[in-house]
Amino acid sequence: MAKNYRQLTESINSRLNPDSLILEKAFSDELGTISYNDTLVFIRTAMKGVDANYTQKSRDAGERVKDHLNSLADKTFKYQGSVMTNTHIKGVSDIDLLVISDKFYSYDTKSISAILESTERKSKFYSTSIQKLENEKATSNYSGNSIDDLKKLRLDSETSMKMVYSICDTSKPKAIKIKNLNLNREVDIVVANWYDDVSSIINDKGDYRGVQVYDKSSNTKGSADYPFLNIRRINERSSNTNGRLKKMIRFLKNLKAFSQVEIDLSSFDINAICYDIDSGKYQNQVFHELVGTLIIQLRSLSTNSTHSDDLVSVDSREYIFRFNNQKLENMRLLLNEVESVFSDLQKVTMYG
Repeated sequence: MAKNYRQLTESINSRLNPDSLILEKAFSDELGTISYNDTLVFIRTAMKGVDANYTQKSRDAGERVKDHLNSLADKTFKYQGSVMTNTHIKGVSDIDLLVISDKFYSYDTKSISAILESTERKSKFYSTSIQKLENEKATSNYSGNSIDDLKKLRLDSETSMKMVYSICDTSKPKAIKIKNLNLNREVDIVVANWYDDVSSIINDKGDYRGVQVYDKSSNTKGSADYPFLNIRRINERSSNTNGRLKKMIRFLKNLKAFSQVEIDLSSFDINAICYDIDSGKYQNQVFHELVGTLIIQLRSLSTNSTHSDDLVSVDSREYIFRFNNQKLENMRLLLNEVESVFSDLQKVTMYG
């Protein structure tokens, strides 16, 4: 069925700009040059970032929560999620605030020991890297109970939030959800601890560090995630391509959101699909040419099992499609959506 691009564009605009703020002049002028064609306007709008005023409100809501939690001891605050890369597609977006315990951290003892105890494995690393791993193993001296520390941090955070916010949901196992009514923004407060794997240690931690999220219902900490390296790499790659990487990510996320079929791909997956594309292939492309670049990428992943099996997350730690045919089928559903737009775009090119 033919897409109603004008209606789709209006739907995107209502999500991006729910208060009907005046568009920034540069974007408004750009739309004026392509407004004769609904397909082009839709593509450009689907690639547009959320207005900075909306994003700032999300950040402000997070900062207010930090102010109220500052009295808690032994913690560090960090943000994660698509707001930090400006790849969110809703003007009114919530923000994820990590409350990370500073009383302890965990590290991958099994992998570190396996390297240090094997001459063959040690030979694959620089001597400076081996020294860092040895130092890590020698200096870890935490003797407390990590689960008890995380549980207390979660309960103390709940108490603080309940005292301030009338809308405060503490029932979720991995997050406290509050709503700042003045800013009309939700904040997810997530309690976690630092986690260092081999890559983190030999790269001097920083953005390479992972976190393990505390689960209130099971009183456990989960497997490690590495949100900060994802954020850094997406921001750097997009900066080097004048924003084109983020345009492709937003475009795919919008197509997924407005699809008539359910497409079970996460932002994590979509980020990896777009980040995998050689930036030299698109760094000078006009916005509508990026659709063709995405077609090539998605078709390759769909038909070339070597490509799909080798595709890794932005942080290089996780395979996206390997051993997961169901996710690959969902990627093909997204390919169908892009091909539909691409077909209509070619008609514009042919007939003007």
